[in-house]
Amino acid sequence: MRVIPSRRTPVVAAAAMVALGAIAGPAHAHADHGGTTPSLPRVTASVETPSLFDDEAGGNANADDPAIWRNARNPDASLVIATAKEGGLRVYDLDGRQVQSLPAPAPPREGDKPGRFNNVDLISGLRFPDGRHDVAVVSDRGRDQLRVYRIDPKRPTALLVDVTDETAAPQFFSTGQDEVNDQRTAYGLAAYTDRRSGRSYAVTSRRHATDLALAELLPNARGKVGYRTVRTTSLPASFTLPNGTTWTPCGEPGERPQVEGMVVDPDTGDLYAGQEDVGIWKLDADLRSPARLVEKVRSFGVPGTWNPETEECDAGADPGFGGRHVSADVEGLTIWRDPKQPGRRGYLLASSQGDDTFAVFDREHGNAYVGGFRIGDGTKPGSPDGSQECDGAAVTTAPLGKRFPNGLLVVQDGHNTPATTGADGEARTDTDFKFVDLGLLKRAARL
Repeated sequence: MRVIPSRRTPVVAAAAMVALGAIAGPAHAHADHGGTTPSLPRVTASVETPSLFDDEAGGNANADDPAIWRNARNPDASLVIATAKEGGLRVYDLDGRQVQSLPAPAPPREGDKPGRFNNVDLISGLRFPDGRHDVAVVSDRGRDQLRVYRIDPKRPTALLVDVTDETAAPQFFSTGQDEVNDQRTAYGLAAYTDRRSGRSYAVTSRRHATDLALAELLPNARGKVGYRTVRTTSLPASFTLPNGTTWTPCGEPGERPQVEGMVVDPDTGDLYAGQEDVGIWKLDADLRSPARLVEKVRSFGVPGTWNPETEECDAGADPGFGGRHVSADVEGLTIWRDPKQPGRRGYLLASSQGDDTFAVFDREHGNAYVGGFRIGDGTKPGSPDGSQECDGAAVTTAPLGKRFPNGLLVVQDGHNTPATTGADGEARTDTDFKFVDLGLLKRAARL
């Protein structure tokens, strides 16, 4: 999946980054946070990957975020590269078969946190001294770092090779291992290449915080890749509502509303950042511009009180200031580019985790909502089940050989079925990835 560089906009002072007026619009009718979701078109997956089990027997593997790499010379040999948290990185072919597994780093010392791969994105044609190579960039929540993997399709088995420069891979948000162990670390990720300079970057978010950081990727003469932080900024944690009150999303004490799902529009250079309990923000990928909240979750503005006994928030009455199309958490974001007019037409897709749906926004017309869909259970024996509680998603409209000639959508399934029981007789935490034929989805959702 080729990444096209971003544009730049004039510098805006960080203190003026957020215009709260942009989010304090008039109230409008919507389904409340406890209501039902309107009927949406349904599509089924063609392929699913093997189960990942988040227990000791399964290597604490938990599916999270996918990326699609297109093999330009042989599209049938394209790959899906996906994170599995403590299970590291998994690589699948277009039939959903695992063709490679790369481990996350071990703890640096006993009692420290191990590597935990959260999100992944791709850079096409990163400039190395020996030429250009496609790479996968991964946020390592466990170690507060990035890891970089060169994609080498000529290798028979080791298709991805770790090229992280350990001497130039600083921690993003921590000042030492003790802070890393608190896990307020690198979380969400989006990567892109600047069209003017040709330099490549990754934007990361911080777990349990509103911080964003921009890092430049730095290949060296040894064929390794390090990085340096260019700048940081923060999204709001509290909001002034139209009735004049101040609202802060409810969460565990000390935790602020975090961002995970992010994507850079390769044609405009806009970064879309999903603040899970708030909505979708839009700003320049270089983090210089003001941020605008272009879509709010349904529960935006709903007061809540943390209940230490249930370890959940007790919600109050809905004042009616939320959006209509996304139920918290807002998660996986991905850009669907029109293959005939990629620079103008297409959509932003967002995982509406709270109601197991996906929302579709028009990237050409001010991110207007144009519809949604569900990925449901297949009807034939042995066919894949649907996607629930989806964390990550990736889409490409480029043809991927005979298997997916119209393109492909890959989504995480946070509740894979049928259930598998462990040695104790209890159901194991089972996640995987679903592959959806984009031609079928386009017809079902009338996109």
